Amino acid sequence: MKIYPEHELEAAPGLPEPLPSGERILWQGRPDWRRLAGEAFHVDALAIYFALMILLQGLLSWQTGDALTANLLPLLWSAALALVALGLLTLSAWWSARTTMYTLTNKRMVMRVGIVLTVSFNLPLRWIAAAHVKPGQRGSGDIALELKGSDRIAYLHLWPHARAGYLRKPQPALRCLPDVAHASALLQQAWRERLAQTGEFDQSERIPVRMPAAAMAR
Repeated sequence: MKIYPEHELEAAPGLPEPLPSGERILWQGRPDWRRLAGEAFHVDALAIYFALMILLQGLLSWQTGDALTANLLPLLWSAALALVALGLLTLSAWWSARTTMYTLTNKRMVMRVGIVLTVSFNLPLRWIAAAHVKPGQRGSGDIALELKGSDRIAYLHLWPHARAGYLRKPQPALRCLPDVAHASALLQQAWRERLAQTGEFDQSERIPVRMPAAAMAR
């Protein structure tokens, strides 16, 4: 597994170095920043939490019998701080999506991630044991990559491009893809063809693409 340091000038969008002879790009994509804000940065949940806290603050102030004008300034301060926090999280989600590029070639998956320090994770297709698809709304979703072997990528190095809940053996994840079905189909085809070329698996082998039972029943 290669981890490339930050490059100011990329050989191609999302790629830290030119592709070797015989390797070609099959697909590129990045997260939908709006969905990333809600699903990874939890902006929607925090907005509801802040709204409830401000409402509770207002109710408690009203029950004490204090004048409305005396409690208006604290409420405005609470609302302003909540908006600043939500704004910073939304900006972080937007910037994270903007600086992310997922690239699938006929030999590997490259994940360029990072806001302050950009790194590219190079994941050969033969290292992928399974792809876990988590469908979302309107065709969006995540693809988590279960890797073979004992290599590990630190969860904090991957986040938010990591499958939630897998801390001991983190799984790199393509987050909030606008068309997850198309991306997963291309990944499966590339994995199958790559392993057939190397002779590791028969041409009939398919990468295990695992989806929740509810999604498979649709």
